[in-house]
Amino acid sequence: MAEIIIDPKYPSIPHLRDKAKKRIPRFAFEYLDGGCNNEVNLRKNTSDIRKIELKPYYLRDYGGIDMKTELFGQTYDAPFGIAPIGLQGLIWPRATEILAQAAKEHNIPYILSTVGTADIETVAKITDQKAWFQLYHPAEEELRDKLLKRAHDAGYPVLVILSDVPTFGYRPKEIKNGLAIPPKLTFNNMMQIMANPNWALSTLIAGQPQFKTLKPYLPKGLNLKHLGLFMNKTFSGRLNEERINKIRDQWKGKIVLKGVASAEDMNKAIKIGIDGVIISNHGGRQLDAGQSTIAVLHDIIEEFRGKIKIMMDSGMRSGPDIASTLASGADFAFLGRAFMYGVGAMGQNGGNQSISILKRELQQVMEQVCCEKVIDLKNHLIK
Repeated sequence: MAEIIIDPKYPSIPHLRDKAKKRIPRFAFEYLDGGCNNEVNLRKNTSDIRKIELKPYYLRDYGGIDMKTELFGQTYDAPFGIAPIGLQGLIWPRATEILAQAAKEHNIPYILSTVGTADIETVAKITDQKAWFQLYHPAEEELRDKLLKRAHDAGYPVLVILSDVPTFGYRPKEIKNGLAIPPKLTFNNMMQIMANPNWALSTLIAGQPQFKTLKPYLPKGLNLKHLGLFMNKTFSGRLNEERINKIRDQWKGKIVLKGVASAEDMNKAIKIGIDGVIISNHGGRQLDAGQSTIAVLHDIIEEFRGKIKIMMDSGMRSGPDIASTLASGADFAFLGRAFMYGVGAMGQNGGNQSISILKRELQQVMEQVCCEKVIDLKNHLIK
């Protein structure tokens, strides 16, 4: 188990966020930090979690806490993991590798995105084949099969199928910033880069961020300005039961469906034979008019608890947020932005800092309410 060591200069995720905002170009920070449309659901995700209240029992006998959590046959040292984020290397060079290494050291799961900036094989090696792989479903079955084979051959135990991006979100900040793939070098963006020399130098050393997993499939001689059009066309594969069944037939490991937001989809996932779901709205980046993730969890948990592993991401920024989510019935939690704020703020040490903060905060909550095991947090929920 990795030791919890927290740099006192940045003792919370908001402190890391503030530092990251000053350390990376605005177009990169707003890509990480922002949501779709008017960012209603981005804010609601967190605010709804923080309406939850936990009941302490101060006079109980107490033997200390154990945060270890079993999931799909693997015992993790904490009940949370690192959610997939695309283009992590844009936010900070080699961020994917930094977070994969931190996840390994702290024994928590790391999910690699299809559009991450390190390839399948590299992350598998860093994590000793314990990382999960998230599949953006391609429009063409041939590309899907190639990606599945690579993930299988690299030893990934869990496949995450992404369902909540049937169309790309409308994000005004990214449009205003000219955030293409790769970013357009407009005058404003160049000025932002010049104002952040540490980021610029680190990026120069590491090289321009690329979709490393997808690199073998990009057309030769592809003009960079057309890369975005290629990506939109290649990953326009909306999920349905038939497509998921084909993946279920191929994949020999565990399968998780990410983006579930209704009882109807939960029933379909169970019928297909999915092993787990992640309640998610893509961090508020896709549908402003939708429910917050914690509201969806509350709607479905009583009907589906015990029938399938139910996890959640989107909106959590702290240990108390994780505790509230687990108390609401989730078996496990995934966070994305919290870890990227750490890397943006502290570079190589940022992953360890973020994980340590979240562990320590969650530990404090469990000690405060007199909860010894993660599974018992639900007994502290005030309904």
